[in-house]
Amino acid sequence: MPHPARILAFGDNVVDCYRDQNLMFPGGNCVNHAVFARRAGAETAYAGAVCDDDAGRLIRAALIHEGVDVSLLRIEPGQTAYCVIETQDGDRVFVGANLGPSIIAPSPADLSRLSQFDAVHTGRSSHVDAWLPRFAAVTKVSYDLATVHDPERIAKVAPYSFLIAFSAGGMSRREALSLAQRARTAGARWSLVTRGTDGALLAGETGVFEAPAKTVEAIDTLGAGDTYIANVLVGLLDDRSPEAILENAAEAAARTCLMRGAFGHQAPMSVDLSNMMSLDEIYRTTRPAKVPAEA
Repeated sequence: MPHPARILAFGDNVVDCYRDQNLMFPGGNCVNHAVFARRAGAETAYAGAVCDDDAGRLIRAALIHEGVDVSLLRIEPGQTAYCVIETQDGDRVFVGANLGPSIIAPSPADLSRLSQFDAVHTGRSSHVDAWLPRFAAVTKVSYDLATVHDPERIAKVAPYSFLIAFSAGGMSRREALSLAQRARTAGARWSLVTRGTDGALLAGETGVFEAPAKTVEAIDTLGAGDTYIANVLVGLLDDRSPEAILENAAEAAARTCLMRGAFGHQAPMSVDLSNMMSLDEIYRTTRPAKVPAEA
C-alpha cells in the first residue's frame, strides 16, 4: 500500500481575531493547509514562525492537537501575527492585521527536509516567490494566489507550480475557465479556481473538471477555500480521479463552513491590536523573503 501523501506547508500564520466576539482562532493559509491536508489523510508538517505569547502558543498547540509535525516551527521574539475580523451587515470583513515575524525565508533545516515531502504548499501571503525555483527543484509546489489574478504574477509563479489555486467568488464560469487556462498555459500542471457558492473547476492535462458547491447553512466561511485547496492537493498526490477529488473537496469545504474559525480551537482574544495595519498597508510594505546570493 503506498504511503500517505506527505506535505510541508511553508509560510504564513495568524491568529484570526473576532474582535466583536472577543475570540481568537489559529489560522493563516499555510497553517490551515497543514491542518486540512492532515484531516484529508496526508502526513503534514508546518514550517513558520510564531512568538512565545498566548497567540503563538495557541497556534502551536492546535497544530499538535491536529497531528501536524511542528519540528520546523520557529519561536521568535516579538508578537505573533494576527488578523482582525468583524461582522458587518452579516458579512465577514477583514479590517486589519500585523504580520509580526511570520514572513520568513526558509532555513537550511527547512530546505534539507524538502526532499522528504511529496509537495510543499505556500502562497501569496507567505512572500517566498523568490524561493520557488529552489522548492520546485526538489519537490512539487502547491501555490495559492488567492484573489490575485494578474497575468504577470501568474507568469512568475505558474512555471514552478504543480497546483496553482485562485479564489474567484462572483466570477463567471467563462472568466474562471479563462483564468484556469491562463495558468496552465503559463506552466502550471493543475489549476484550481474556487468560486464560492458557484462551485469550483480544476484544469489539467486530461481536461477541465467542475463540481458544484455543497449547500449548507454556513456558520463561518473562514478557511473554506483553504480546505478545498488542501483536499485537491491530497487527492492529486494520491492519484485519485479529478471528479472524486472535487466531490471530496466540496464536502470538506462545506464541513468547514459549519464551525467557527478556520478549523476551531477558539480561545479568549489576548492580542495587543495597537500596531494593527490596514491590509493595503501590509501588502505595500511587506518585504519578500530574498534568496541569498550563495544559496
